[in-house]
Amino acid sequence: MDHSENAKGSCLCGAVKITVKKQSHSIGACHCGMCRKWAGGPWLGVDCGLEVLFEGEENISIYNSSDWAERGFCAKCGSNLFYRVKKTGQHFMAAGLFDDTDSLIFDHQIFIDKKPAYFDFSNKTENMTEAEVFARYGSESD
Repeated sequence: MDHSENAKGSCLCGAVKITVKKQSHSIGACHCGMCRKWAGGPWLGVDCGLEVLFEGEENISIYNSSDWAERGFCAKCGSNLFYRVKKTGQHFMAAGLFDDTDSLIFDHQIFIDKKPAYFDFSNKTENMTEAEVFARYGSESD
């Protein structure tokens, strides 16, 4: 996987600072109903693996959004921080948090079958339906 070493970022107010040891270069859009409610539209995330360091961790609130994942946000400014898989600890971080995004590439969309009709991205991406996502990564019942 192409990745950046020690990617850095923060929430909107700066109460939570993030350092990621290895950040993927791939940005994905999630169109599931939960992400759309959470982000007010498609959620754009980047795989940051397991080694994520937080400064100001006391300012992170966790929402237990399903049996298999939880979402973190800044308790001070409300910035979406991450979607974390409970079983593995893998972090998918909000792409907009990072200071340097020049090497990031928007290349995939998930829950494409849940995307509302009122927008379309022009990028050519890999598109996965809800069923394909659960087949690849596991279901809520795993």
